[in-house]
Order: sequence, then C-alpha cells, then structure tokens
Amino acid sequence: MAFDVARIRGLFPALGDGWIHFDGAAGMLVPEQVASAVSTAMRAPVSGPGGAFPASQRAESIVTAARRAVADLVGADPAAVVLGPSAPVMLRRLVDALAERWTIGDELVVSRLDEQANLAPWQRAAKRVGAVVRWGEIDIETCELPAWQYEQLVSARTKAVAVTLASGSVGTRPDVPTIIEFAKRVGALVVVDATYAAPFLPLDINALGADVMVVSAQAWGGPSVGALVFRDPELIERIPSASLEPTARGAARLELGPHAYPLLAGLIASIDYLSGLDDAATGSRRERLITSLGSAKSYHAGLLAQLSTELLTLRHIMVIGNAMRRIPALAFAVAGKKAPEVAEYLAKQGLCAFADDGTSGVFASLGVGEVGGAVRIGLAHYSNVFEINQLVRVLDELR
Repeated sequence: MAFDVARIRGLFPALGDGWIHFDGAAGMLVPEQVASAVSTAMRAPVSGPGGAFPASQRAESIVTAARRAVADLVGADPAAVVLGPSAPVMLRRLVDALAERWTIGDELVVSRLDEQANLAPWQRAAKRVGAVVRWGEIDIETCELPAWQYEQLVSARTKAVAVTLASGSVGTRPDVPTIIEFAKRVGALVVVDATYAAPFLPLDINALGADVMVVSAQAWGGPSVGALVFRDPELIERIPSASLEPTARGAARLELGPHAYPLLAGLIASIDYLSGLDDAATGSRRERLITSLGSAKSYHAGLLAQLSTELLTLRHIMVIGNAMRRIPALAFAVAGKKAPEVAEYLAKQGLCAFADDGTSGVFASLGVGEVGGAVRIGLAHYSNVFEINQLVRVLDELR
C-alpha cells in the first residue's frame, strides 16, 4: 500500500492556514481538484436538461457522471443513485415518502449511537403518523452497539431499521450485517447512514445488504451534496414519489427542482480524489476506490491507535468509549474542565476541535453532560503523526 500523507497534504491549499485540523466531524477540507472542478463548471455554459443544445447536454452529462461516480463509491447501479443538496435533506425526503404508508402502531428501530441528523426525520415522521420508535442501546463503557439486541427490537410491525455504519462522535463501527440479518427476518427496510464511514472504508452496498445507504460528499472534502443509494433500483418505484413532476421515473422520483450542476461536478472530482489516495491504485475507478480506501483504513487505524494509547497515559484525560472496530474519530473529557474551555484552549494553541455539551445524541445517552461535555476529535486524510504528537503535548500541559 502507498498512502503517502505528505503528497496528500499537498492537495489541500487550505492547510496553508497553519492550523492543525481535528475538525473532521464537520467535514474535511476541500482538495484543489474539487475546488477547480466546481469553479470550472460555474464558468461553463450549463443549462437545464432536455434541450438539443450543448449547454443542456452538458447538464445531463454532469448528472449522469455524478450518479456513476457515487455508484462506483458504494458498488451500486447508477440508476439507483438519488442526488440532492445534503445527506440530512435527502434522508428526510426519503423518510417523509416512506411515512405516507405507515399507520398507527407501526414500529421503527433507531439507535442511540446515531447522530441527530439520522434520528430526527424518523422521530418526527413517527410522531406524525402515530408509529412507535424503538431504540438500540449502547454499552456505556465501550460505546459498542450490541447487535444481539436487535433480535428482540424488531417485530412483525417493524417498517424500517435505521443505523449508522460508523459514529462520527465516538468512532464506533457497529456490527451492521448482523443487524440487517435480524431486520430482514421480519421484512423491514434497512437504511444505513454511511456519512462518517465513507471517507475511511471501502463500501459495498450489495455485500452489506442494506436497502438504502446515505452518503455525504462534504465528509470527504467534497461539496455540500448528498446521495441516497438503493441496492435495488426498482425499490425507488415502489416508494411514493416526492418529485414535483408527476411523470418522474427512477431516481428523479426523489429529486426536487434543478440540480446544482457545479456542485455535482465537484462531487465527481471528490470521488476521483478518493480513488487516488493510494499511489499504487490501478484499474477501474471502483477498483481504485477499493484499494485507496483500504489503504486509508490501515493508515488511520495506526494513527488512531497511537492517539488512543497516548491519551490513556494522561491521567486527567478520559477517553470516551473503546469499541473494537472504529473509524478515526474519538471523544474525551478533561477532569475539572468543561468541554468549551478545552476547545478554546486548543484553539489558542492552533488546534481545531469541537466541543459538545453532552445534552443530546450519543453523549446524552452516556451522561457526558454531567462531566462538562466532551471534545470531539476527527482525523482526516491529511492528518499525520506530527499533529497527533502536538495534540498530546498540548493536552498534557492542560492540567
């Protein structure tokens, strides 16, 4: 494997700001090729689709290429890719469409591990139609999401199971295949949020068995574009249409209004960027993505292991959770200090990190608010050993 982090850092002009970026939870910085693709598309004549002139044909070709790029990322059929402005917007659109066929007493299963963006649409829809929300609970010591509990959580009334492929807060990667197996026994639809997993893991929707996968390009340095990817394109036809066009077919049934074509051009460039993370990656774009993201997974596992080990040597730092399988994200609390104080101190030392007050989401389930909240650390493709050492040094001085 050839994950050359020095070369990768050279792709990001924004790193010239001199800050150390552990703010990956909000999305990675934008590589030059993505910014160039967006600006180039904005300068080119692009019209609406359906015309016989070049500007219209260019719009159609961008949408087609964007569907193909996302399909390559997750191992899907391009016809099964629904594009839109952001992952939360796309997820809410999907849930609202599904809810049209739910009735009082139907059940939905969500988890305490999920981010609020993957919980709120299901909770609101359930309240609107009188459905019951059931919860997958997490282990407060390890932050694992035990898969065995789903055998009891699902029932003949379960309409959908929503679960994250990886937590952006504590890094946990739950046993999603087993959860899907239990859901399929009762015929429930499975929607997997791959937002935080996509930048670090090779994805395969068919091997996973999910019915729908949600991804967000912003997570890996792309523009603010989201996608719903269906394992079976025919499933889209069986979901009530959300389109303003009564004759819409296929993916267009869940798409509203004209696409942001420059952002879709950036989406394509961002997936090409992912496919080139490993210098040795060859073959089709799908093959290069599998190789490159496999290399990224190995590289970041080493960085995360170093960071976790060194933080455990600092007595005043409490690392939250210790799941066996993880993406490079973690959270910690500092004895005697509130999370915003710690985040502000890190910023004064040139390190970017987010504070969470612990009153919602996974941190609320863990009771983190009672110890002053948590600081979230999210590594990125451009993170390196020097930055890990700087973070540990600065935290060691914070006593």
